[in-house]
Formats: sequence, C-alpha cells, structure tokens
Amino acid sequence: MNRLKSRLASVATLSTIITTTTLMTAAMTATAAPAPDQWVPHRILIQPRAGLSGLELDKIIKPHGGRAMRHIPRTNFQIVELPPQADEVAVSKILSRHRHIKFAELDRLVPLTATTANDPYYGNAWHLSKIQAPTAWDTSRGTGITVAILDTGVDPSHPDLAGQMVPGWNMYDNNSDASDVHGHGTQVAGVVAAASNNATGVTSIAWQTRIMPVRISQPDGYASFSTIASGLTWAADNGARVANISYGVSGSAAVQSAAQYMRNKGGVVVVAGGNSGVYDATAPNAAMLSVSATDSTDARTSWSTYGEFIDLSAPGASIWTTARGGGYSTPSGTSFASPATAGVVALVMSANTALQPSQVENIMTSTADDLGTAGYDTYYGYGRINAAAAVLKATQTQTLDTQAPTTSIASPTGGTVSGIVPVSVNASDNIGVTRVDLLANGKLLASDTTAPYSFSWDSTLTPDGTVQLTANAVDAAGNQGASKSVSVTVANTLAKSDTSPPTASITNPTNGSTVGSAVTIRLAAADNVAVTKLSLYINGAIRSATTSNTLSYRWKTGQALNRWNTISAVAEDAAGNKTTTSIQVLR
Repeated sequence: MNRLKSRLASVATLSTIITTTTLMTAAMTATAAPAPDQWVPHRILIQPRAGLSGLELDKIIKPHGGRAMRHIPRTNFQIVELPPQADEVAVSKILSRHRHIKFAELDRLVPLTATTANDPYYGNAWHLSKIQAPTAWDTSRGTGITVAILDTGVDPSHPDLAGQMVPGWNMYDNNSDASDVHGHGTQVAGVVAAASNNATGVTSIAWQTRIMPVRISQPDGYASFSTIASGLTWAADNGARVANISYGVSGSAAVQSAAQYMRNKGGVVVVAGGNSGVYDATAPNAAMLSVSATDSTDARTSWSTYGEFIDLSAPGASIWTTARGGGYSTPSGTSFASPATAGVVALVMSANTALQPSQVENIMTSTADDLGTAGYDTYYGYGRINAAAAVLKATQTQTLDTQAPTTSIASPTGGTVSGIVPVSVNASDNIGVTRVDLLANGKLLASDTTAPYSFSWDSTLTPDGTVQLTANAVDAAGNQGASKSVSVTVANTLAKSDTSPPTASITNPTNGSTVGSAVTIRLAAADNVAVTKLSLYINGAIRSATTSNTLSYRWKTGQALNRWNTISAVAEDAAGNKTTTSIQVLR
C-alpha cells in the first residue's frame, strides 16, 4: 500500500510515457453545451398501473394509433410506437393524465456529460487524495462488487481494463459486443476500476471491482431513455451491484423506474448531474444519486448543473483515466464526478456486503465533506464525497432489519365500483419497500415494485358483491406489513345494464363568444354510475383527455386555422354510453 501511495505523488511524470488522448476534443466539445431538445421520433415510453391487462392497454393507446413495441417486464414499462402523423408530444401529455397510466414521456435522447479539460497535461491525480481514497484502500478496494458502466461501451483491449471486465451487453444493437464506439465509456470505466498498483497507467478508485460494460448509446454518443432504462434492468438481472450513468437522466420517469428496480434488488444507481452550468428544476428522487462536479480547490465547476435533485458532489475536473485505444487522458465533466462516486459506493458495499441500498446512500451523504452553505445545498448536495469516512462508517453500520413496512390503501376508500378500478396504495419503510401486493378477498391481484404504488383492478373478474381490498408491503429483509382492509361493492351487472349516457358541458368559454390570443377551456361531466373518460376536441382534433369529471386546458388560439372554431366535450361511461356537446367561438 505504501508503494501505491508513493506512486500518486509521481503521477505527473506519466506524461512522458502516456499517449494522451485528451485532445479528442471534437467529440467532447460538442457535448459541453446544452443539447437541443431531441427525442426518438414516433415513440413514447409509458408505464401502466400494475394489473392492467394487455387488452386494456391496447384500448388506451390504439385511439392514438399506438402499438406496444416492447415490454420490459421487471419494470413494467412499455415502449410504444406511434404512426408518422401522430404528435408524440401531445399523445404523451394525454396519456400521462390517464388514470390507468403511471407515467408517459417522450423517449428523449440525452448527450454525454463530458467537457474538455482546460489543461490537457494536468498529470496530478489530485482527486484521489482529495477524497482520501488511499486511506479507504487500507480497508476496502471493492472486492466482490460489479459496477455496470452504462455508456458508449468499454475498450476490451485496454491494458488497464481488459482484466477488470465481466461480460456485458449492447442495448443499442441488441448483441454481446459492448466495445466502445465513441471513447467516453472507456474514460468513465477507468475512473471506477482501472487496474492499479501495477506500475502502469493510472490509479482508479475501486480497483478490485469488476466492470460490466453496457452500451446504451448511438455511435455519436447520444443515448435514449429507453436504452438506458433497458440497460439498467439488464445490469440488475445480471449481477451488477452498482450502476453508473454519465448522462443527465435524473428527470426521466422510465430511468427512475428502472433504477428503483435495481434498488429493489440491492443495487445503487449513480448518475451525472449535467454540464449546463445553470439551475435545473428537476425534482429530487430516491432511486438514484445525482452528482455535481468540483475542482481541485473544492469549488463547484462553472459548468456543473445545480438544483434540488443534486445529492452529492465529487471531483470532475481534469481526472486522469483510461482512453480508448490503450492510452490515457484527463477529461472533465460530471461524467467523471459520477463514476468517482460510483467507485466510492463500490468500496462501501465491499466493506459491508450486508448493507441495503438506503443504508449505502445514507453513508455516502452523511460522511460527505460539507461544502458551500452549511448543510444541504443545491450546488454540492450533502457535500463532496469522502471515501475514507464512508468506508469507516460502512464497517460500523449494523444491518439487521426487523421493522415491517407500513401501508394503507389511499383510494378507493369504499363505495360502489365497476369495470377497471384504479387503486392507489401508500407504503413506507425504515430501510425501503421492495414490493407492494394488492389482494381482493385474500387473493393476489397484482404486485407493484416502484413508487407511487398504483394498480388497475379488473373488477369484472370478481363476482358482484362486497369485496375486501388489502395491500401488503414487503421490504428487502422479508418483513411484511398489511394495510387495513377497504370494503367496496362490485356492481358490474348494474354497469352493464346502464343505458343512461353521461352529461357533458363546456363551462368556459360560452357559445358564440369571442376569444383572445389564449383562453382557458373548462369541461365538466356527470353520470348515474361513473364517468370513465372526458375528452376535449378543437376543430375535430383531440387536444386533451382525462378520466376525472372535470378538465381544464389552456388553448393558444393563435394556432386556430378558422375564424369560427368548434370546441367539443365528449364524455363516456363504463357501459360505453357517450355524449358530445359542442360550441363555436369566434377568433
């Protein structure tokens, strides 16, 4: 170990023997600025509520021309193809409000979060001593942990990486060739687990871990939410305990869902905060650790994105690492702050293999060196990572969990139901909930593994009469907590015999009125049993839809093609009865 520590002081001399590939700046510079808003054309990602059948899902997406192209069963999200004439932005907004859909979003393309180093010959591996990695190595070097690198692939022939790798997968081409097509992934992998203490090349943070390459990118380095989420699921199912994503994906519902799946299997996901240099309003989430970048003076770099979603900060400027083709480079970006954090996570998990993900995350945040404003702040999160303090706390943390989760059914709270019934459940645990089961009269209906826990119960498969609904939450230790039962009355026979159509009204604007450049349209509906859908059409084109009794929509009338414009409200009930009400307004 002393020999290894002495090597760190002489890293600067490596410039005489290193083939520096930092000046692969054409690709890197292109990703330094914020990328334009891009997504995969004619594709959206949705996650139906647990228990919704494929037939019922088809009924939801077919009116928009949608076709479920691929299903990722462990996370239950669907990749949906739309016809060329469809407006994927409008369809995703409409479906996101459907009561049987947990989320719907565009399959966005995200750029790499690397930027060029100001000094390409900056050869001092300052980040290792800054986070006290050498002290941590006296206790843990990452043995027994596999870190998935979800990126552009990893160079399998690099002398500092070849012996560190386990088989991976190419999500972009759907084959086992996970070699690097860009260069970014090889740089990221070297920060985590380049071979070290071998008198060659660079020193990594967790140099006895194994690297699992998962290529999720196009040849130009851009990756889509769908390949990233699919890659996370694959990595979780194939033994990865840590996953690093050096892309700005903190706001993606699909990626969050896949990260929660990995978390439920005992894994931790670390992602880059982004390189926009400005405030990002993305909401924080518990499924992944989002990381900003610091420099050698412990200051946030000017290009590092900040906001409430940032959990931690880590060195990300001029980080010595491996480069595609066998050389070495000193790139910068949150792309490299993220794997620095993932490397420390691997050290922590190796030091105490019984730790649950929530415990690992708590160790990382509670042992970080506080920077900036005292306590949590949007620039540094809970602080800059400290490997020595984190590993020490890991060895001192007790892992026995005997506390059961708490759970309750939020809706329905009673009454009469029919058809496909939305059920929402609240569940929490001192460590973390891994699964929630919904039962009707003691019979399992469906299971959900990602919060918010929500179900679509097909009550037509249950005889009419009183039904007791209960929810059961399970944590990683196997502790179970059951909710109080909710009594509902199933009345599908009544619903089927229902011949009374719902009512539909347009409460604003009024018929014949003149509207300005923008107007708020308000719809209302009512039914003797229940309204199942309320839709808004303007000049025959659907603009919005909901499964509640009211709908509000802000219409920018500058888009109107006609002087007189028709606004229509369409209300439907479970029996298929439908009512349309229309008015005309002058623009």
